[in-house]
Amino acid sequence: MSELSASNKLRSQYHEELSRLETQAVGGFDLVIRSLDRTMEAVFTQDMELAQIVVNDDDQIDGRYLEVHQGLITLLAMQSPVATDLRLIAALIHVIKALERMGDQCVNIAKLIPLAGHEPPVDRRLMDLIVEMGKQVRVEVSQARRALTDRNVPLAWNLRTLDDRVDEVSRSIFGVAIEVGDDLDRREWAMTMLLAARALERIGDNAVDVGEQVVFVVTGLFRSTEHPSYPELP
Repeated sequence: MSELSASNKLRSQYHEELSRLETQAVGGFDLVIRSLDRTMEAVFTQDMELAQIVVNDDDQIDGRYLEVHQGLITLLAMQSPVATDLRLIAALIHVIKALERMGDQCVNIAKLIPLAGHEPPVDRRLMDLIVEMGKQVRVEVSQARRALTDRNVPLAWNLRTLDDRVDEVSRSIFGVAIEVGDDLDRREWAMTMLLAARALERIGDNAVDVGEQVVFVVTGLFRSTEHPSYPELP
């Protein structure tokens, strides 16, 4: 085999491995969405067994993070990526870390459920807001996935708008929580819901972070979605 042919073969293998690792990273979104769905069901039904499943299954998300992260670092060590590939590798390292953090937030919520007891004094207004917030965050995570797979910049920057809605619900939850009354059990339950809302808010923030990485991959520019010139990006 000629030196040129060997070089071409190595580059082909390199791109195949990069494509495989991106597919693995995208699959991490599916793991997070499954964990989020189970988490919200456990919160709504106060299902402690389901909450424990969320905690136990987080090892799968952690394992995906380690596999993809190590694979990307190995690629960097083996090859000298061109600019576009280097952007993708750098972005995927950030993306897989964001997904790992989303999984951790689901675990944080799941661990709150036993603290509320078997029959917590549920305030229906507060529970409805938590459920709404969970649905909004799920939309964010799903859209972040689509933005990455489709290299869709408008979808990516729209994540900030979606996240503004999540923040609005979070503020409403705080307002309701401080109005639950003087009953100690109700106040303790409301405090656990505030912690759950904060964890959901962080998942949304991580979805926005993914969107910023998508913009970086496509345009070569990295700007926070809060940057005043962000809407002017193509």
